[in-house]
Amino acid sequence: MTAMRSSFQTLAAGLAIAALTACSSAERPAPQVASAGGTAAAEPSATVAVPDPLASRSKGSASAPIVIYEMSDFQCPFCRRHAIETFPALEREYVATGKVRWVFVNMPITEIHPNALPAAELSICAAGAGKFWPVHDLLFRHQESWAPLREAGPFLLTLADSVGMDRMQTLACLQDSTTRRTVQAEAVGAGRAGATSTPTFYIEGGLLVGAQPVEIFRTILDSIYAAKTAK
Repeated sequence: MTAMRSSFQTLAAGLAIAALTACSSAERPAPQVASAGGTAAAEPSATVAVPDPLASRSKGSASAPIVIYEMSDFQCPFCRRHAIETFPALEREYVATGKVRWVFVNMPITEIHPNALPAAELSICAAGAGKFWPVHDLLFRHQESWAPLREAGPFLLTLADSVGMDRMQTLACLQDSTTRRTVQAEAVGAGRAGATSTPTFYIEGGLLVGAQPVEIFRTILDSIYAAKTAK
């Protein structure tokens, strides 16, 4: 359990670093300069508030007592089932009520889902444009259309267009090697945390595997929430 938690702390840190790397210079922390006493200090005129680097692919309050990491593959039909049939109820009952913070982690299983990688890359670009969740929903909703294509790129771009992403910026992002490395790093981190299939959910130190019905989630989440909020 300790090793699993450590793996996910590493994964979360990696996600944060990747998100900060993708920030524009205006969003990055202010440069540090040495003070007279040798202690590093921020330049007063350059102090900039840095937004939560995971916010673009998270839902729910950052102070929610429960954090769930969903390790998912956009081409996986079971991931689609979860996204369409189960997650809306979880969002209403736990995310919107402040009980759960939900974080999406890309884990494309390219050996059986060749179009999962370009879909994941598009999701990274969408996150950078503040459009992750609209693109997430469209990718799963239209999975049956793009999944069997020999070349899914053009269809995926139409999804980006439909949510108002800038076409030139999207193409530049997709061609940037950092985007693929970000997806690959997430997948490696998910594997080290114990995930071997999708969807897999890391919930407060344990793994829940598969597209489970909402009743299973309720049993687990209600128990954890009661324990964490007990006085």
